[in-house]
Parts: sequence; C-alpha cells; structure tokens
Amino acid sequence: MKIYISKIFCACTFLIVSMALVSCSDLLDQEPQGQWTAKDNTGGSFASDVFSMYAKARGFHVTTGNVALAIHNVRCEDVEKGSTASDGTAWEPMFDNFVYSASQSMLQTYWTENYAIVHIANNVLDAIEKAEAQGSLTDGDLINKSEAHFFRAFIYFNLVRGFGEVPLIYFTITDAAQTNVPKSSVDKIYELIDSDLTEAAKHLPLNWGTQYPGRLTWGAAKSLHAKTYMQRNDWTNMLTLASEVINSGIYNLNTPFEEIFRETGENCSESIWELQCTATDELKGSNEIGSQYASVQGVRGAGEWNLGWGQCTPTENLANAFEPGDPRKDETLLYFYKTGEDPATCPANKPWGEKPIANAAVINKYYNKKSYTNPTLRTKYTNGGYWVNVRMIRLSEVLLIGAEAANELGQSGLALDYLEQVRARARKSSSDPTVLPKVTTTDKAELREKIKHERRVELAMEWDRFYDLVRWGDAQAVLGAAGKNYLPKHQYLPLPQAEVDKSNGVLIQNPNF
Repeated sequence: MKIYISKIFCACTFLIVSMALVSCSDLLDQEPQGQWTAKDNTGGSFASDVFSMYAKARGFHVTTGNVALAIHNVRCEDVEKGSTASDGTAWEPMFDNFVYSASQSMLQTYWTENYAIVHIANNVLDAIEKAEAQGSLTDGDLINKSEAHFFRAFIYFNLVRGFGEVPLIYFTITDAAQTNVPKSSVDKIYELIDSDLTEAAKHLPLNWGTQYPGRLTWGAAKSLHAKTYMQRNDWTNMLTLASEVINSGIYNLNTPFEEIFRETGENCSESIWELQCTATDELKGSNEIGSQYASVQGVRGAGEWNLGWGQCTPTENLANAFEPGDPRKDETLLYFYKTGEDPATCPANKPWGEKPIANAAVINKYYNKKSYTNPTLRTKYTNGGYWVNVRMIRLSEVLLIGAEAANELGQSGLALDYLEQVRARARKSSSDPTVLPKVTTTDKAELREKIKHERRVELAMEWDRFYDLVRWGDAQAVLGAAGKNYLPKHQYLPLPQAEVDKSNGVLIQNPNF
C-alpha cells in the first residue's frame, strides 16, 4: 500500500491533510511529499482550519487515547481497564465501576479538546458566511463548510452522549467570557446536530476517489446522522438515513471480516469514515501524523512484545458472547500468554501466527485484536503502531442501524435482510458453512434481541456498547449482572468541576454530583 502524504503546519503541529494513491502493493513504501502549499488547497481558502479538525479528531483526548477509550468503551461490560492492577488506578474506579468524581482530570481534558474543535468549526463557518455574503464562495469552500458542520455535529454528539446538557456554543469566540454560557437542553443540542449534519450532506462528495481517502463524504454525514437518531431511538429517521446509505451502492461488504482491521484493510470497501494515521522513516514513533490508538491498547510486555500500555481490553464476558464458531471472536480477541507460562496455552493469532508474551502482572485475559499491528511494520517503524487507522463508521453498522429501525417499525422482512447481510459476511470467514445460521424469526421481541446481539459482536470494542445499553434501557440490568456499580444517574458524566467553578454560577453541575 503506497501512500503519498500531504502535510500542513497549523498551530505549530505537523498534520496530515491527505493520503492518496493507495494500492495494495509495497505496503512499506510511505513517502512524505513535504509541507502543505497553495496547490494542496483544493478545498478552498478555509482548508487549513478544516484540515486541523481532521488532526484534532484523531487526537489522544478525543478518540484515540485512554481518555476517550475510558469514556466511550470501558464503561460497558465488554471492556475493562486491563494492564496491571497498579496501572490506571486514578481512573479505573470512575469508568470501570461508576465511582464518578467531577474532579477526575480526564473529564477536563476530554471537555477541553472536544470544545477546541467546536471553536475551530465555528470560526470556519463564520468566515465562510462572511465570504458568502460577499459572493466569493467556490465549490471547494462549500465542501469546507460541510466539513465544519460535520465536525461540530460529531463533537456535540460526543458531548451530549457523555454529559447530557452542555453549553451550546455555535458562534465565533473573540473573548473567553463569551464561552461562559448556561447549559442547553439535550433537545436543543440535537437540533444543532440535525441542522449541521443536514448541511454537511449537501456539499460533501459521494467519494474522493484515490485523492483523499478518509476525507469526509456524503455517506459519512448520512451515517453519522443515522447514529444520532439511533441514540434517540427515532426509528423512522434511522431507517430513512441508513437505507439511503445502504441503497447508494457506494459501499459493500466484500472485504472479509478478517481483513478489515489489518493494515491492508484500511479504507476498504465498507469504510464510511476512517481516521487516517501513518508513520514515516522520519517520524517512526510519533503521533504527529499518526495516533496512539494501537499503543494504548497494545500488549503490555517486554522487549519485542512491548507493544503498548495494555489498557482498555476485552473481557471474558465479551468472549462468551460470541456464538460457537463465530470467526469474529478470533478477530476481536488477541490471545497471549504471560511471562513464566507455557506458550502452548496460547492459540496462535492469525494471520501471522504470533503468540504475544505479556507482563506476568497483567490482569486482563485478552487484548484488542482490532488494534493489532503487522510485525513487519513494527520492525520497520516502532512497536507503538502509530500508523493504524481508526475505523469510525462501517457499512455493517449502518446495516444494523437499519435492521433495528425496520424491526421496530414492523418491517421484519427488511430487518432480516439487513441482518443477514452482516451475518453472511462473517459466515464466509469460517470454514464451516453452518455457523451463524440465518435468523428467521419475525417476532419483534425475538428479532430485537438478535439484532442487539449482532451489534455487540460485530462492533465489539468499537465505541458504542455503553450507549446502546443506555438507550435500550438495559444498562442497569446488564452492567449490574457484570458486577458494575451502575445506576440510572450514571448515564451522564459529571461536568468537569473546574469548568463549573470558574463559571461563577452560570454552569450548573449535573444532578447527583
């Protein structure tokens, strides 16, 4: 896979702005093309700020580090802190067992970094509005406008799911005092999200060809919009938007499940939105053009098996959720053995037959194979896996969104069709054609449980399990059964106490905290 990279210096940060000319040959040949120049600005005069949002979206505190993973993933029963008992003790009670504290430092960094993207989006939209008033917009400017709308919606979706009511800032900030506004209702926040994603879909292209893989498209806007309706259990809008994406013919499930999360599966046929990361000979161990997504979740070992922090790991609960013979289990769980143990106790991990050796003190039973890295690239660059793209939205998820909505609307035939497409692709990855038998029930309650199960195993370790449990009303029962101390008040995190304190009474802390 040969990747030509354009880069931009923005706020003294070395940022990816594009990856182009991708092929399946010469995986190791990754050549930087130098600094961003005017000729790279195919999106218009606002492109530099827009590209900075792409970089910030893959930032450590927004999507790819233990802060984001703790907030999005660890709160469900399928993910645990992992690592050693002494590592991460400052945040494990908060996110693994719902001992919420408004002064927990991760809340502040997550809040600050997400709002930083909101402010950039607001600046871009304000500047474009002024240019539009002067009649000087280009087609590229309109694309930049759509990208800004998308990112603002994405960030507010993060914030409203995480905190509930938050300050709704949709204007350019010229003085810090302007950010001191009261919380807006959840409904008001979703109104802005709906408006932003509707606007985003207007000018984003259907695809970028080989020019900018990973750059936002019409399908990304429609799919994210479907997800936001999913969080509200708005079945009609879920089905409408999901079906638009499915019926567009842009995406397909032709990529085998075992290839999706390998480096050769980046930007594959079912990829709808994927955060672009890479490494170069000059920046082997840097997250400037990559991320720490794989490193945070990598094997906590020694020597050649020191792949990372070993945090945010799959649980035995998740391992037991897969149906017998489901090949997705071995593509989700990375098997290992500990120092001092018999290697024969560890299954060889496909596709490279490796048996990772972990620190004897680790407390987890598995690592996340969806962030497992190619050993050849580890040798060429570093063990940290900074080059691993982060899969944000895949076609299989959109099919399951459509299946769930169709079932709730009484369209069991369509629901079964969408569900079977996902299961059939997984079935093809098995040597046993009888695994994952076709679901045939048309009973709404039974089919609902089948779809819930499919979301869990197909999308395991991919962000949304906790939020699914909340919107289904299952969180207290499921998390309680898993030994977690969840109560309904834990649906939303407390606001960062420092933000509340400095607001002088304007920003009110969430109830019960």
